[in-house]
Amino acid sequence: MDGNEITPSNVVQRAREKPLLVVGSIVLLLMLGDIVLDVATGQLKFSNLVVLLWRGLVNGLTYGLAGIGLSMTYSILNFANFSHGDYLTVGAFGGWSATWVIAGLGVTSGALLEFAARPFGDLLLIGAAGNVYAPEIDANVIMNPLSIFIGLAIAAISTIAIALLIDWFVYSDMREDSGIVRLIASIGVAFGLRYLIVFFYTQQPRAVTDSPGAFTIGMGSGSVNFGYHQITLVVVAVATMLAVHFTLQQTKLGKAMRAMSDNEDLARITGIPTEKVITWTWIIGAGLAGMAGYLAVLEAGTIAFNRGWLLLLFVFAAVILGGIGSIYGAIYGGLVIGLTDTLSQIWLPDGLTQAAAFGIMILVLLYRPQGLFAGRTTA
Repeated sequence: MDGNEITPSNVVQRAREKPLLVVGSIVLLLMLGDIVLDVATGQLKFSNLVVLLWRGLVNGLTYGLAGIGLSMTYSILNFANFSHGDYLTVGAFGGWSATWVIAGLGVTSGALLEFAARPFGDLLLIGAAGNVYAPEIDANVIMNPLSIFIGLAIAAISTIAIALLIDWFVYSDMREDSGIVRLIASIGVAFGLRYLIVFFYTQQPRAVTDSPGAFTIGMGSGSVNFGYHQITLVVVAVATMLAVHFTLQQTKLGKAMRAMSDNEDLARITGIPTEKVITWTWIIGAGLAGMAGYLAVLEAGTIAFNRGWLLLLFVFAAVILGGIGSIYGAIYGGLVIGLTDTLSQIWLPDGLTQAAAFGIMILVLLYRPQGLFAGRTTA
């Protein structure tokens, strides 16, 4: 008889081995039942539930998009890149610098802005001197869609350029070193990037875009607002994830990446150009990180020098939950973390919702220490 077969004796044995898993599973079922009951009795408006689900989806896709690059780095380069969060920040600042320049010096609200009134330096540094402010720029997806999508492209390109330079100067000589050596190096890189950004852009958080409004749908006694910036994030994130899936499954590069992830030595023996694969790993991973950082700021409306560092904990949680090294695991892990964070607001105050998200991660890992997508690495 298969030892994994679900039988009463097996269930009892697993319950004895992992009592916390049993308790957590019961609590999770009770919470789901409570949501259904609250909606049915009117204690929780259905529109409010949809709002929480929507916000969880937006946050989860941000974590998942950023987590793809982190998973690729781990599975192919075999180290946890602690500078990945600051790659998000690099992308955010690089992309929004481009957005402000294009929106500030272009046609806004039907009038050509005077160059003298919008010095190029102030726009390039996203108003660091306090002479230009977001409401004057109209840098949003409705008023200036071209500036937003060019900024998104620049976010990816600038992050790729930085990542390749860092790999050349820092990691290329560490290829044969242990993962812990590169991990420690990545922490140094993280601090270097963070305070290089502070040098140019200052530590002051500031608004970079104003809300362009929302698409509203009535639901019973309430309504749900789907912000245009949130919609943009969801559409871009899903399209990008599909493009990554196609690349990994259908292209020669994707097959080489999967082979190197499974066994680097065998990949090298069979003639796969491992250095070229490593370069493309940085290109794809850093590009996605830069886009995620830019989109996170687009949705939040504000930018700060430590934004990516603060997001890194959630990105790591998503990657660990999904299974370190699994790209699809990172996506699903991000969605689980995002949805748990928002749905737990039904029972918990805002300050404790993040703890609930990490509690779910711990619960899953009690049952599957290898993560939800165990055994599936790059693909």
